[in-house]
Amino acid sequence: MEYNILVADDDREIRQALKIYLKNEHMNVITAENGDEALTALKENSNIHLIIMDLMMPKTDGMQAIIKIREKQDIPIIILSAKSEDRDIVKGLNVGADDYITKPFNFTELIARVKSHLRRYTEFSSFKQSKDELFIRGLYLNKKTKEVKLDGKPIKLTPIEYKILELLMDNPDVIFSIEEIYEKVWKEPFLNSENTVAVHIRRIREKIEVNPKEPVYLKVVWGIGYKISK
Repeated sequence: MEYNILVADDDREIRQALKIYLKNEHMNVITAENGDEALTALKENSNIHLIIMDLMMPKTDGMQAIIKIREKQDIPIIILSAKSEDRDIVKGLNVGADDYITKPFNFTELIARVKSHLRRYTEFSSFKQSKDELFIRGLYLNKKTKEVKLDGKPIKLTPIEYKILELLMDNPDVIFSIEEIYEKVWKEPFLNSENTVAVHIRRIREKIEVNPKEPVYLKVVWGIGYKISK
């Protein structure tokens, strides 16, 4: 499965760097600039599996945010902070953080700790991935609510676009011919409907791809069909 990681830090460069490193590990990343945004992200995304939290942020700081999170949730929290004195580390761990890493930090070490906490969380907690939820890198689809999000941001799809995306995401790396897509989605025999499918594929790409001409998710396999690439 793929994990959703919330990164809360007021330093844009750190947020962007962490997003790149975590995505390279096939993790979905949601970002927040302060504690208030982090708490809002948790409300809007019910399946965040780990939080990386800075302490010194505007509005609600990291420490206050952790206290509020721990009132309702027990997901792993890693503090990432420039505060390096023992009393700060102890305080951070005492309010509910699972780990504490001081800035400047080594990205490789941070990723290793993220993976370690995720393993423990999934193996020894009550965490279970819902069968109604599909994750492929930053792309999220909820079969029950029909929600589609990219990096935490809602994507609006038509009913047909949604059905095509669900079919492909439910079968990652499986190649579906145009005929198979049409018959499974439209529920009727395929009769020269290549253009109909192609138009919907193009529209989906325009909504989920940064560059629709060089798709990262919805890829064509020339002469065969389409697939969602993991």
